[in-house]
Amino acid sequence: MRYLPLTTDDRAAMLATIGASSIDELFVDVPAAARLDGPIAGLPMQASELAVERHMATLSRRNRAAGDGPFFLGAGAYRHHVPASVDHLIQRGEFLTAYTPYQPEIAQGTLQMLFEFQSQVARLLGTDVANASMYDGSTACWEAIVMARRVTKRAKALLSTGLHPHYRSVARTMAKYTGDVLVDGDPALEAGTDWAALAASIDKETSCVVVQYPDILGRIDDMTTLAEACQTAGALLIAVVTEPVALGLIKSPGEMGADIVVGEGQSLGVGLQFGGPYVGLFACKTKYVRQMPGRLCGETVDANDKRGFVLTLSTREQHIRREKATSNICTNSGLCALAFSIHMTLLGEAGLRRLAAINHGRAKAAAAELAKIPGVSVLNDRFFNEFTLLLPTAARPVVHKLAEKDILGGVSLGRLYPDNTGLENGLVVAVTETVTEGNIAAFATALKEVLA
Repeated sequence: MRYLPLTTDDRAAMLATIGASSIDELFVDVPAAARLDGPIAGLPMQASELAVERHMATLSRRNRAAGDGPFFLGAGAYRHHVPASVDHLIQRGEFLTAYTPYQPEIAQGTLQMLFEFQSQVARLLGTDVANASMYDGSTACWEAIVMARRVTKRAKALLSTGLHPHYRSVARTMAKYTGDVLVDGDPALEAGTDWAALAASIDKETSCVVVQYPDILGRIDDMTTLAEACQTAGALLIAVVTEPVALGLIKSPGEMGADIVVGEGQSLGVGLQFGGPYVGLFACKTKYVRQMPGRLCGETVDANDKRGFVLTLSTREQHIRREKATSNICTNSGLCALAFSIHMTLLGEAGLRRLAAINHGRAKAAAAELAKIPGVSVLNDRFFNEFTLLLPTAARPVVHKLAEKDILGGVSLGRLYPDNTGLENGLVVAVTETVTEGNIAAFATALKEVLA
């Protein structure tokens, strides 16, 4: 039996209070083409539980698991080996069912885990302090832009053309409601980044410069000069990291002067999971900590001088007056943050460096093998485990033909930038420790056949 707590009169009174004539008016921002005006076409009005289970099982068999064959997809979400102990530990009842640690006296385990997570993230990103996680990398990127506005009292953000287009899209969506001005563009198929041009474009209205490291094309550059240019102009440098494993081998953004470092932590402890849930990383310099969104767990001592953990800083709107809140982020990806922290703990610093070296070595081998194919070249002169191939034809149909041969051969730039024909021949290829020599050979053979 349905429970309907509101009467027709209740609904009418609520609509009158907010100035809407109908419930439909609450959804005017949703395009008409995306709104239903009746039942979903093709679905039966009812079905038995057994029939639904059979139908869903049939649909699930159409999925192709990442481990079913050669897998070279990346562009912000990466397939890495996650130790079985990670899944085992996060399913312990005290972690799996834990909620927001409002009461520290009964949430010491959760608070300690978040404290350790923060310590790991701060060290990995090269910053002074990190929060207890965000929803994902794209929303963390937007929160950093808004934070820069609060710090600098300026509202223009320069986005590198190498920033992931999905991150740019999230920022554009949010900026419509905040008045922030975003200056961005699509990348060029060049080996170098646009960071020198960004440094030259900084003016007195610039709140921040946002770069990705490595960027969407897999390119790596030194951001030291850009950080100095930002500092001179009073702007903040925001670095976005979508592949944290890279920081086991390359210099961290914080070491090069980035003021805020954000990113996606999915690579460590979290599977691909059809695109989520993931875990956003957010870190910054100490002087900006009170403008940092989310929550911060800290270490203290109790009345008996025993080590303990508390929620030191929480800028969410539930804890302080709404207009004083720095973010509408109401929680953190606690379970995913735990998975990240367990994986990092299992690896340790030496393990992370070895893992990063394996990734880079496999990627170098793949790039060398694929570059032997007539008409194919590698754009990057520097990369970690991801690089861009330049094909003699549009990459998107090539990806489809490779998939017919059971090889997921990368992400086409035509898919990421459908309105930019100048990028359609680019193919972003990711090579992690899960890729074997046989996978690389199969990819090279299939690509050669498809391009013939």
